[in-house]
Amino acid sequence: MTLRLGIDLGGTKTEIVALDPAGGVRLRRREPTPHEYDAVVRLIGDMAEATERDLEEKGSLGIGIPGSLSPVTGLVRNGNSTFLNGRPLQQDLEARLGRPVRISNDANCLAMSEAADGAGRGYGVVFAVIFGTGVGGGLVVNGKIVEGLNKVAAEWGHNPLPWMTPEEFPGRRCWCGRLGCNEVFLSGPALARDADGEGMRDASALPERAAHGDQVAVAALERHADRAARAFASVINLLDPDVIVLGGGVSNMTHLYKRVPELWGKYVFSDTVRTPLVQAAHGDSSGVFGAARLWD
Repeated sequence: MTLRLGIDLGGTKTEIVALDPAGGVRLRRREPTPHEYDAVVRLIGDMAEATERDLEEKGSLGIGIPGSLSPVTGLVRNGNSTFLNGRPLQQDLEARLGRPVRISNDANCLAMSEAADGAGRGYGVVFAVIFGTGVGGGLVVNGKIVEGLNKVAAEWGHNPLPWMTPEEFPGRRCWCGRLGCNEVFLSGPALARDADGEGMRDASALPERAAHGDQVAVAALERHADRAARAFASVINLLDPDVIVLGGGVSNMTHLYKRVPELWGKYVFSDTVRTPLVQAAHGDSSGVFGAARLWD
């Protein structure tokens, strides 16, 4: 099969892409993501079958999900779309489609895509982050996803925020059950809540507000940049990647690229920090391109 299909199962939208052998796009579609397991299985199956019918060709299928498959049970775990957890997604999709599928974490797919032909192209060690409703990380080394023995490599969003201040400690309780995860400080909803209080989930207007002198927005973005600097410093201290690539909605905020490199030097255990911090070249479609490459 020369056609490569990729599906990115997101919290609000599910996207499919069909790539030719050279990486060219044959077809792309998006559908709203249902929030019920059986409906997700139907949607993914329907999207794959419709794409192959329209292109009159079958292809390999890779899927990026907000979570990962347990190496012991094969069931989904660690998904912030919690209705997926504990379910045999790979087995059910293979039964539906009648062929093998490959599934990986959505941040792994982001890293794979950007390392192949995006902002991480030409770098050996690519650490990629999804800044969105949740926060996840993916790692690609020399063109290969690093999942680790337990398949939790680069799950940076669920490490605690480093060097918490007294005002931050111990942090909010994350959906994963632990206190003070990077996700509860750095995600889009966390940034919105930090600026505007409980119940706020949309941070997209904060940069414009800050540009017009709103000091609440200015202060929230500065706190966010410092927290991101600390969180990335822990990655650099442990892994020292060749590049850090940011994806997801929050990655569109320019304060990250200006302020984080100005701040992280005081946290990194080095006399210099040359690490490039760059935005994903493929935007919010990077994950779906990486999913299609799971069969590479």
